[in-house]
Amino acid sequence: MKINLAQAFSQFSEHWSPRIAGELNGQHVKLVKFQGEFVWHHHEHEDEMFLVHRGTFVMELRDRKVEVRAGEFLIVPRGVEHRPVAREEVEVLLFEPASTLNTGNVVNERTVEKPQRLSE
Repeated sequence: MKINLAQAFSQFSEHWSPRIAGELNGQHVKLVKFQGEFVWHHHEHEDEMFLVHRGTFVMELRDRKVEVRAGEFLIVPRGVEHRPVAREEVEVLLFEPASTLNTGNVVNERTVEKPQRLSE
């Protein structure tokens, strides 16, 4: 299965609403667009990997801030409270277990319980 990232990201415009682009070994490859501030949250059982395709965002952790640019990725270990913040729109690939909820331990209006699949 081959995915063209530019084409895949062009299929949606909503922010903070991940789309499933692929699956492997119980993991989802999700595409998401960030803009603005997300909610502080953590994941009890899952590590999360954020790979920036286009743009830049800052991952706020309680003790520091980490800027992540296009071509870079950041792994947030399970249990670490974090909040992504993007001044301008950024396109990000997420690699995480299929069961991972985007808002982790927080359930609110930004929670996406069943992410949509991108059309092929």
